[in-house]
Amino acid sequence: MRTNTLGGKSVIARIEMNTEEANFGQVASAIVEAGGDIVAIDVIQTGKQVTVRDVTITVVESAHIEVIADRMRSMPGIRLLHLSDRTFLLHLGGKIETKLKSPIQNRDDLSRVYTPDVARVCMAIHEEPRKAFTLTVKRNTVAVISDGSAVLGLGNIGPYAAMPVMEGKSMLFKQLADVDSFPICLDTQDTESIIAAIKALAPAFGGINLEDISSPRCFEIEERLREELDIPVFHDDQHGTAVVLYAALINALKVVGKSIADIKVVVCGVGAAGVACSKILMSAGVRNIIGVDRAGALTADTVYDNPVWQWYARHTNPERLSGSLQEVIRGADVFIGLSAGGILKRQDVLAMAERPIVFAMANPTPEILPEEVEDIAGVIATGRSDYPNQINNVLCFPGIFRGALDCRAQTINEEMKLAASEAIARVVTDEERGKHYIIPSVFNQQVVSGIRDLVIQAAIRTGVARRIPREYR
Repeated sequence: MRTNTLGGKSVIARIEMNTEEANFGQVASAIVEAGGDIVAIDVIQTGKQVTVRDVTITVVESAHIEVIADRMRSMPGIRLLHLSDRTFLLHLGGKIETKLKSPIQNRDDLSRVYTPDVARVCMAIHEEPRKAFTLTVKRNTVAVISDGSAVLGLGNIGPYAAMPVMEGKSMLFKQLADVDSFPICLDTQDTESIIAAIKALAPAFGGINLEDISSPRCFEIEERLREELDIPVFHDDQHGTAVVLYAALINALKVVGKSIADIKVVVCGVGAAGVACSKILMSAGVRNIIGVDRAGALTADTVYDNPVWQWYARHTNPERLSGSLQEVIRGADVFIGLSAGGILKRQDVLAMAERPIVFAMANPTPEILPEEVEDIAGVIATGRSDYPNQINNVLCFPGIFRGALDCRAQTINEEMKLAASEAIARVVTDEERGKHYIIPSVFNQQVVSGIRDLVIQAAIRTGVARRIPREYR
């Protein structure tokens, strides 16, 4: 799960101080009293009576920024000239750009990249369409596409407001896996219109990464696109979460000494991620999964208006348990939370099996805070970066697409996802593995290369690879 916590924000306050009326000690005291921490001071300009300084301040909560600003504005001899949020500064003009691989320096260059010589390349692709993978950006480019209907923990904020998230994802693709990508936010939330738009865009891309599309529409959109396109389509909110969760579970089960075939798993929150997590666990050999949502446990004895829930109920909960989370969690080995903060209580974890595994992934507030059950849980993981064992999609999607693009996979199938999970889990060695370390850091350089390797092998083995990289021949 991606984290949406607000801790550790940094701002730069440019202040003009009349040294006859005020001193910097007063400014520093006001900042600290208002909840800020000064980390740097830079003198921009100084004179006999006036000095201008940039003060870098960190705050725990965003609300402290305005409190600090108000305090400085009210101080005699102090003028707050400007307050720059460093996060906003980073976003000025967007976070990505395009660059030329070969500069155009003369007429000869121009004729080869554009007209007239480019016509030869166009005709080569026209005669043999698969050459688009070698002669255009399609070879290494993914479209990151959203409609802005389910952005982070912000909800339906629309396509314009979703763009910063999609740009950020493009940055991660490039830095972690050298995959080129472009953010595209569609100004429609109609299922058919979204499918049509993506199909129309597909010739330019080697893969489609769907992002932040609300449930249950996301299921149909992805399923239809996978059927109708010949390039990989991957909804990261579903499958990225599932891949990383399963990787974490592989190692967590080793820590507590339990077998995947014998565990009872309770999934709280049967939305896009909850369904995908359940599916990958079933593929991995989990036989007893119970899904719980607002109405309680999903069971085959009930008819649901939501077709996804209907499918889920038929394929899970083999004992047809009914009731609330508190009722069905008794004796469970694993809790997977993809719902809301604070809904799991200490007494619920005490009712679980010995050495329970608790994956509380709601953001920004987990279903239960780790410190509440640290003494009774075998392993705890969250979606947050300020606790051990962060389950973060960033571990997954760069490597999966790197592998899929390198073997020109037609799709990303279940075997490739399972392979990606195994690759992530393997990064944590037997010597390193423990209750506080079951999942590697997103900056661990072994992650992408490990995923790429196993994903390519799985694609070749299952017959969806259209190119065999040299090292696998």
